Amino acid sequence: MPVPKRKRSKSRRDKRFANRGIKKGAVASCPSCKSAVAPHTACPTCGYYKGVKVMVTKTEREMKRDQERKAKAQREKGGNVSEEK
Repeated sequence: MPVPKRKRSKSRRDKRFANRGIKKGAVASCPSCKSAVAPHTACPTCGYYKGVKVMVTKTEREMKRDQERKAKAQREKGGNVSEEK
């Protein structure tokens, strides 16, 4: 009968069972934008949760920053023109 030549270490033994506890996560769809979202979480794409806007998204922040920068540039441009006259 075959017998192992050396003891198998605990780490080698435990590597076999490392992925046993991993389960597939549930995925729901956002009712407002139809993108994939984990259940019971706010949608990172549109910021809605149960039909209510609960957070500001990254794209909205970027758009707001762009508008603020354009407004600042217009003020600076307008301010320089009035000083020259």
